[in-house]
Amino acid sequence: MASERPAHPLLPFVVRVRRRRREMPDIVSLELEPARPSLWPGFAPGQFTMLYAPGVGEIPVSISGDPADAGRIVQTIRDVGAVSRVLAALQPGDPLGLRGPYGQPWPVDDARGQDVVLIAGGLGLAPLRPAILHLLRARAAYGRLLLLYGARSPADILFRKQLERWRGRFDMYVDVTVDHAGTGWRGPVGTVTKLIEQANFAADVSHAFVCGPEIMMRYSARALQDRGVDPARIYLSMERNMQCAIGQCGHCQLGPEFICKDGPVLSLARLRPRLGRREL
Repeated sequence: MASERPAHPLLPFVVRVRRRRREMPDIVSLELEPARPSLWPGFAPGQFTMLYAPGVGEIPVSISGDPADAGRIVQTIRDVGAVSRVLAALQPGDPLGLRGPYGQPWPVDDARGQDVVLIAGGLGLAPLRPAILHLLRARAAYGRLLLLYGARSPADILFRKQLERWRGRFDMYVDVTVDHAGTGWRGPVGTVTKLIEQANFAADVSHAFVCGPEIMMRYSARALQDRGVDPARIYLSMERNMQCAIGQCGHCQLGPEFICKDGPVLSLARLRPRLGRREL
């Protein structure tokens, strides 16, 4: 019920850790449940939450779970700072604060009837995972479905078991590349842009969803344009400097855009005048 949500938009509500799964030495996935289920309205693929570690602070974290499973909130967190370190160390039963969901989602409905190319780098696979699950659930509504993923090394591949399951499907193409290969790696070596150059999709009827480090997204967007994909159908997730999530503090402003409200998912056509400009 809307009346049960906190009266002030900056006030989090309490959730507890239901399950914890270590994905890598510095990455964990937390399955959260609200103290009152009615506090959580569900989410759309690509949206994020603000997670609050009591007494430490809060950070934006993309939701990485299944949008069709409204009762579960799954967040994948890398231990890289004071707040994320506390959150990544939480155990089942521990409380934390949550605000959200916030932001504009991946345009999965606009992509119906077209090929969809999902391009992820490193932890960028987590914000794309809800879109992938949505696309697979409505598989007949889309054309070719391709996932191109780049990681630093074989040991840094996120959601490895799920990637293997997706790769085993007949209705989805999955390719994975690494920057540095060790003994036993038999897949591609190099940047994810090489996978874009070789992938089989119809550029004139394709949507592309891209998430990863900003430099990787810039080069991926360029490679997609070189293949003929319209910049209006290339979407990037720009998670930068979000602090209030409601467009008031200005920390995430990128030119006229507020990433927390107008994004984090924005089309390349909208971003192109400002993407990569250091002063922004």
